[in-house]
Amino acid sequence: MQSPKKFTNKLIGETSPYLLQHAHNPVEWYPWGEEAFEKAKAEDKSLLVSIGYSACHWCHVMEHESFENEEIAKIQNEHFVNIKVDMEERPDVDQIYMNFVQITTGRGGWPMNVFITPDKLPFFGGTYFPPGPRHGMPSWPQILQSIAEAWSVRREELMHSANEILGELRRMSITDAAVGGVEESLSEAAFQSFVRSFDPKNGGWGGAPKFPQAMSMEFLLRYWKRTGNENALEMVRFTAAKMANGGIYDQLGGGFHRYATDSIWLVPHFEKMLYDNAQLIRIYLHLYQITKSPKSKVQSPKARTENDLGPEFFRRIAVDTLEYVHREMLDATGAFYSTQDADSEGEEGKFFVWTPQEIAEVLGEEDAKEFCVAYDVTPAGNFESASILNIKHPIKEMPAERLRSSQEKLFAAREKRVKPFRDEKVLTAWNGLMLAAFAEAAAVLDNDEYLEVARRNAEFLLENLKKPGREQERNEQPSDYAIANARTSATLLRAWKDGKAKLNGYLEDYANLADGLIELYQVSGEEKYLAEAKLLADAMISEFWDAENGGFFFTSNDHEELIVRNKDFFDNATPSGNSVAADVLLRLAKFYGDERYERFAVTTLRLISPQIKRYPSGFGRALSTLEFYFAEAKEIAVVGESENDLVKEIWYEYRPFKVVALGNESSDVPLLEDRPMIDGKPTAYVCENFVCSRPVTEVEELKGLLI
Repeated sequence: MQSPKKFTNKLIGETSPYLLQHAHNPVEWYPWGEEAFEKAKAEDKSLLVSIGYSACHWCHVMEHESFENEEIAKIQNEHFVNIKVDMEERPDVDQIYMNFVQITTGRGGWPMNVFITPDKLPFFGGTYFPPGPRHGMPSWPQILQSIAEAWSVRREELMHSANEILGELRRMSITDAAVGGVEESLSEAAFQSFVRSFDPKNGGWGGAPKFPQAMSMEFLLRYWKRTGNENALEMVRFTAAKMANGGIYDQLGGGFHRYATDSIWLVPHFEKMLYDNAQLIRIYLHLYQITKSPKSKVQSPKARTENDLGPEFFRRIAVDTLEYVHREMLDATGAFYSTQDADSEGEEGKFFVWTPQEIAEVLGEEDAKEFCVAYDVTPAGNFESASILNIKHPIKEMPAERLRSSQEKLFAAREKRVKPFRDEKVLTAWNGLMLAAFAEAAAVLDNDEYLEVARRNAEFLLENLKKPGREQERNEQPSDYAIANARTSATLLRAWKDGKAKLNGYLEDYANLADGLIELYQVSGEEKYLAEAKLLADAMISEFWDAENGGFFFTSNDHEELIVRNKDFFDNATPSGNSVAADVLLRLAKFYGDERYERFAVTTLRLISPQIKRYPSGFGRALSTLEFYFAEAKEIAVVGESENDLVKEIWYEYRPFKVVALGNESSDVPLLEDRPMIDGKPTAYVCENFVCSRPVTEVEELKGLLI
């Protein structure tokens, strides 16, 4: 029987694993909510808002060093009302205070600690602070005492500063009305920027730390497809190979870690995020499609210099990552979990690293020797006296069958270790990303199991994280579009855990789920998924659109009122809601022949364009959407059963500039209207702007129309 905990605070009633990790701290934590702010007003205290997430290594460090320290907790409890926020549940709160910290300190990150007034105005903030002075950094107790003293004796000065910063935060959230068109020169300039920052030795862009830039890689693949520029393709192929052979990729279990701390993809920050793997799966699927195409120049022996970088290499990485997600991140309900920690047993990376002795104990001396050479395992190690598995040179030492057998034995042995903590909350936006990945994988790999995973995920999200349309009070006057669509649009929630769904959905939740549902429709032909995507798009327009200046707000009209209502255009680790919304709307315009959707999308792209010019690498998803807009996108309608050779051909090659409508002759999708089958056979119609070529029933005829 467990002994009762010495301390329990207000977080005990939450479902977020990150918040529950702090529920027994001596700090009297509150969740973000009115109770904390009313307490601060009643006691005339400022508030500490501490923001992090469960897979954050330094969040755990600060908790252990300071928030579990009873003496430090006494200072916090005496002088402040303390709020803990899971940034994955409340990205709206995180965005506002991260902007503040970046403005005032020039840097940001997590854990983030911000001191605010009872009216939610920030006046001091930073990231990690040690329990004692270290490397020129003040200690956390020193920070607490200084802020408490300033609140007591210099409050007027703090309030003046807070109001000035509020003005700056509000200016950051304002976008000028869109002017001018969207020019193809934007893509060309972005491509040249990626060429200049490319690392020709190690792949990727820039130096350490090095992140897997899936959205930028997708832009480059689309740019190659539209322009024929082989350099764009080769940068992606080379980078994807370096990543997959590096320590950032889990060589035994599949899946990618968050980022590399170095420039050579060797030493990762070991947490695994659902969103990274969702986006990278699709990059490797696309490289598989490209390299297996008879037209691909990347198949040439000269290009395949590392570990046989033909189509099977990229297929294997995609499949092993899909299998990792299926094995480790899929709930019995069909939902996907969020993250896995970097740490186990209190040590970062312990679950993933090996010594030669450990490998010999599993494989025996002979096979272990060959495996260690193949995967760079040495007595000295490459990470804290152990070795991160990685492939420096082509694996020639072991036959493929024996190599796979060794991997399987080591994986089985690793499964007996203490696993990193898994954050099992379900986030709508991140599930939408993985839904799209499994749906596309089902088509590209002709895999019914992946289609069933995608279908079950979609059903879970629609059943558990969607509510009927809005009827609540609004904090803004609704537009005419909002009034017209109020009764037909959908309402999403952000998070689900332990049977409870909660928190208003954000723009990214609507956009990413719509994106995933469109992908699922294109693969399955089940029209309800396209109809649900349309409802979500209508909700984005009615509830998030800025009728004055254009673009989508991050929060809906009926959201909790915060000090700033932001618009997020930056494609960070996850794509911005505006980028995905524009992408979704462009495709819905093709399916439904509705120019309104295209107008909203183009206005959004016009708003983003000036920012793309300044910093292309921060807008990979927006650039990918622009490529779709610039290209002559095909509208492909296939009438007949959804599983046929015509559909398989559509997905055989990398064809990003398309929408695919599948259905029968009685379909309600406008793209399929008046499209009969020919001679009772599955029939394809290939159109541009709803002007169609003659219908075809043979694969070779379809190939000619898809060029």
